[in-house]
Amino acid sequence: MPLVALTDRSPQTSPEQLLAGLVPPPQFAGASFDTYVPDGAHPSQARAQELLRDLGTRLVRPARKGLFRRSTPPPSVYLDGGYGVGKTHLLASLAHAVGPERSAYGTFVEYTHLVGALGFAACVRELSTRALVAIDEFELDDPGDTVLMSRLLRELADAGVSLVATSNTLPEALGEGRFAAEDFLREIQALASRFEVVRIDGEDYRQRTGRPQSAALPDEEVRALAERASDGGASVALDDFADLVAHLSRIHPSRYGALVDGVDALGLTGVRQIDDDMVGLRLVVLIDRLYDRGVPVRLGSTGVADLVSERMLSKGYRKKYFRALSRLGALAGLDLPGAPAPVAGDAASTLPQA
Repeated sequence: MPLVALTDRSPQTSPEQLLAGLVPPPQFAGASFDTYVPDGAHPSQARAQELLRDLGTRLVRPARKGLFRRSTPPPSVYLDGGYGVGKTHLLASLAHAVGPERSAYGTFVEYTHLVGALGFAACVRELSTRALVAIDEFELDDPGDTVLMSRLLRELADAGVSLVATSNTLPEALGEGRFAAEDFLREIQALASRFEVVRIDGEDYRQRTGRPQSAALPDEEVRALAERASDGGASVALDDFADLVAHLSRIHPSRYGALVDGVDALGLTGVRQIDDDMVGLRLVVLIDRLYDRGVPVRLGSTGVADLVSERMLSKGYRKKYFRALSRLGALAGLDLPGAPAPVAGDAASTLPQA
């Protein structure tokens, strides 16, 4: 199969496609409460599992109505915990339990893009038909987006929609307890009383001590690996990093998922460290969509650890960048179709289902 290039793709997505895409990502397509295995050393994991399992049962059970029965606000939950303790697995399990027609599942970024694509009123109208709106990776580093999401959540809660959100602390903030929860409740203060905070303790499945150390490969080796995988029948994209960065600026981030659909692996040559937040934030979204689909990535010229400048890692969007680097490190360790994984680095050879 011939190599393809992401820069040759200009996908178009309709509002209907965006709404249909509000389901757990392929990595969690089979997630359920039964496949979540709580760590016995951290009882909070089992408690969170049972609480969300019960919530799912309540949401699929028809509401009882009576002449004098007052409707009660739907339950809303905030899952508070660090990286890699299974919050996303539980959130995906809840969405699957409620069902795709009655639930919406997306990341914070996907919902802000949805509002941009549909308009606020249309977005509220569409999501208000769901029993559950699940928001993974609620982000607090962009004041404008946070205000937008807070308003969206208020409108949905008033319409009777149950809300469940997760967020992550920074790597250096792991173990600080209520750090993320306090910030979340402060930013959605008009809704704070409706949320039950559920703490999930545990160890980070990536066992990360810093940025992933996957070493850069020579551009020639990236190209050779891509060609070998392509010759084996895989659909492999090979792009120059600068060209791809420029291409991303011409495509709305809501279409990045469609941009990488059907791609089995991605090779990037001429990778250089970035020191521009506009570029960095687009790359974060692209990496998230690649991670959702479990697409192996190989970087030429610059490794994962050196992709983002120290300045960017010390400023307001640092949480996004740390998460993206962690995910890119995992993708850099996945086996290419028909090609061996690189020896260097500490990334796992399979994406963790947690």
